[in-house]
Amino acid sequence: QVQVVESGGGLVQAGESLRLSCAASGSIFVITNMGWYRQAPGKQRELVASVSSAGATNYAGSVKGRFTIARDGAKNTMYLQMNSLKIEDTAVYYCNVRHRNSWAVSSDYWGQGTQVTVSS
Repeated sequence: QVQVVESGGGLVQAGESLRLSCAASGSIFVITNMGWYRQAPGKQRELVASVSSAGATNYAGSVKGRFTIARDGAKNTMYLQMNSLKIEDTAVYYCNVRHRNSWAVSSDYWGQGTQVTVSS
């Protein structure tokens, strides 16, 4: 089993910054993709950004240029630097870890979520 824990959420004003962290632990063989998702009230969960084991990144159009995803493979951690935050960034942010075991079977693991609230 893999445990995933996020941290770093909070309440900020529009235009300010926050940094989210995600740490994976447990029986880890290989972590392939890691990503941040968010879910606002009444909306579906959406991909914010992702990073592959090779370091390739992908961003939602709404955050491109404002958010930066980074990964420390040696520590199985991932970060999301969020700058120029907007009210519409308010959501619960979830860390997703895709793990591949020694039988090449992949599974997704999710953190419990961390609340990000941006006020005017």
